[in-house]
Amino acid sequence: MQLIQRHPQLAAYLVADETVDHEHPTVRNAAARLKGAKADAYAYAKAAFEYVRDEIPHSSDSGDLRVTWRASDVLARRTGICSAKAHALAALLRAERIPTAFCYQRLTEDGAAPALHGLIALKLPGADAWARQDPRGNVPPGVDAQFSLDRERLAWPVRPEFSEVDYPVLFDEPHPTVVAALKAAPNRPSLWPIYPTEL
Repeated sequence: MQLIQRHPQLAAYLVADETVDHEHPTVRNAAARLKGAKADAYAYAKAAFEYVRDEIPHSSDSGDLRVTWRASDVLARRTGICSAKAHALAALLRAERIPTAFCYQRLTEDGAAPALHGLIALKLPGADAWARQDPRGNVPPGVDAQFSLDRERLAWPVRPEFSEVDYPVLFDEPHPTVVAALKAAPNRPSLWPIYPTEL
């Protein structure tokens, strides 16, 4: 799939905003811990990905009813759905000047219960292409999302026979319908009826 950069300027993919608040002390402190003695941007990006994937449980997997949407809150509360975890990973990457985009899939449960699945894409220094990454978490068993630049290792490949879709657009900010739903929901059960099912 050919990824489409929505904003022509790479600098747009480094911006801090209300959702991707990478200037917040919580994000900065987490980035500093992860960076440590990492030799290069690749090593840092991989460490940040694995931290968000493995150390911040997806709230559906853990049973946590809280809804987070702002990157600093995801990191502080250590919970979030896929899109919220994508916000956190993007903030950690942008904090270290790694351009990061938001991208989405439409996934279903074998054709039923469609929902948007949030991912990120990053562009490391010197790279010719963007690389999508899925920090959702490797639950249930059999899911094996990995940090990879040469070939995608996402949690789930789309299945067109179930009307699933890979959206090719690389957004410079989280999609507003996703953020609006996350902000409006007082808890996770109330989120799913208002969470977008497609772009």
